[in-house]
Amino acid sequence: MGQQAAIYGLDIETDTTEDGLDPAVASVRAIALSGRAFDDLFVGDETDLLRALDARLAALPTGVVATWNGSAFDLPFLADRARILGIDLGLKLRLDRRLTLHRAPLPGHAGAYRAGWHDHGHLDAFRLYGAETNAAQRLSLRSLGRLVGIGGSAVHPSRTQTLSNEALHACAPSDARLARVLVERRWPGAARMIDRVEWDEAEPVAVAAQRLARQDRQPPTVLQPAIVTY
Repeated sequence: MGQQAAIYGLDIETDTTEDGLDPAVASVRAIALSGRAFDDLFVGDETDLLRALDARLAALPTGVVATWNGSAFDLPFLADRARILGIDLGLKLRLDRRLTLHRAPLPGHAGAYRAGWHDHGHLDAFRLYGAETNAAQRLSLRSLGRLVGIGGSAVHPSRTQTLSNEALHACAPSDARLARVLVERRWPGAARMIDRVEWDEAEPVAVAAQRLARQDRQPPTVLQPAIVTY
């Protein structure tokens, strides 16, 4: 796998009105997908943006989805929201307790996941950079980007802060692009760490739908969908 595969950076932003870290409570407000020739931002109705992302990934040439902490956050969060909303995704997750976590797992989950999406593999860039030292583990994605000379000096809001629509349009594509470039910079070493998960290996991963029912909550109503291409 010496020749570099197509890398697609992915990042999500969640609704932080109550608890943006719990998929039983928070919806997905925006999803960014970054390739070398495009930066797409999916916003609007959550059901439609999840389906639009899935269709986009299905149509792209086979490559690798790159995330930052996506094994423990972004991908299981998306899987939970899809289950709650009754959406079929090409996302395949397999729990791997050997993967190191630098924070508590997502509510309802026992750890981090190996992943695949349609024919794409997955690579969590945190495994390339954040796991090297204790200091690196405390770096945010954008802090690490500045450390290695990628991106500007703006500070990304924490996930406990409420993001305006303008911040969503700025932060999500930027973080997806950073995840992609970080993986590209460490190719071909990164190629040896790519997850490959087949459908017969994928495990049921979410109890969020049951918890949502117990809490007597309904998915929030949001704006109509839009895809912004940069």
